Amino acid sequence: MDTLDTLETPVLLLERTRLDDNLARLREHLRPWPHLTLRPHMKTAKCVEVARLAAGEGGPVTVSTLHEAEYLADHGFDDILYAVGLSAGKLPRLGRLAARVRHMGVILDNMAAARALVAFHDQGGPRLPALIEIDTDGHRSGLRPDQGELIDIGEVLDAAGLLDGVLTHAGESYGSTSEADLERYAALERAGVVKAADRLRAAGLACRVVSVGSTPTALYGQDFTSVTEVRAGVYMFQDLVMAGAGVCTPADLALSVLCTVIGHQEQKGWVIVDAGWMALSRDRGTQKQRVDQGYGLVCDLDGRLIDDLIVLSANQEHGVIADRNGAPVDPARFPFGARLRILPNHACATAAQHGAYTVVKDGVVIDRWARERGW
Repeated sequence: MDTLDTLETPVLLLERTRLDDNLARLREHLRPWPHLTLRPHMKTAKCVEVARLAAGEGGPVTVSTLHEAEYLADHGFDDILYAVGLSAGKLPRLGRLAARVRHMGVILDNMAAARALVAFHDQGGPRLPALIEIDTDGHRSGLRPDQGELIDIGEVLDAAGLLDGVLTHAGESYGSTSEADLERYAALERAGVVKAADRLRAAGLACRVVSVGSTPTALYGQDFTSVTEVRAGVYMFQDLVMAGAGVCTPADLALSVLCTVIGHQEQKGWVIVDAGWMALSRDRGTQKQRVDQGYGLVCDLDGRLIDDLIVLSANQEHGVIADRNGAPVDPARFPFGARLRILPNHACATAAQHGAYTVVKDGVVIDRWARERGW
């Protein structure tokens, strides 16, 4: 088995102990609400080994692509929610999935999608229970909890036996700067989706599922009354955006990119490594936060942060490491061939650059887990 000194770089490392700790943290936080279903979102991991650790055999799981759903169905997961707004062209593929699993759920937020789903069902397609997406913070898509169309769409779905409930995602929580912010966004998320559910029920419509989900609000929600399930994905690995939002610390990050020093620009104080944006991604999610971490924080081979070093810039296959404050970097500390690890801004984006996780524990390579790509 390879060691961290012999792996060909750049390579994506997954710290097994940190992964286990992150999974346990959310389970423990949700323990006071035994009625809740945890439906982990596999959009970040896209890996069956991680899915089994997070959700157990068979699920339930959340996915962001139909390829993820098919891949997990191939590995025995039979309770799947496709949590991206429905498009009519995907209905035949979703129908084939529904024939293979016990539950294949979809989401939508407009009447055209609802009518397309009902028409597919009326024409003999298998049942695809739908959650109506609710916008609780103005971040992305969904209906406002008090929007009139909510009842209209609910009636169309309910008449066909396809209304399963409501769902929301508190995407604005990523902009939090304090624990109080995180708790406030969680309360806003819960209040909005519960209001939507109450409106549907008051209109005599079915609302079995009330689903919330984002890593910040899942970990910092203080009240899940009237909520039935929680979705989250980044919590498994964490990243620097989550650390910047106060959700975790850099010490909690399970992913890093192992790279090698290939040169220096001494007059500029630069160390050049073989991990550019093709290995780290173009994501600059920390740029809008209080501390801009460039293209990632720099660690030694054991994963310990090194001073104020960041990946200052990235070309396709070259990363430029420098001191964030412009202090000179002694090239003798980082000689040609030295190994470093880069902590990612956005776990989803960095993982997407790689075809597998090299799993490590206590500095030893213990496994290699393939990850899926595609839509």
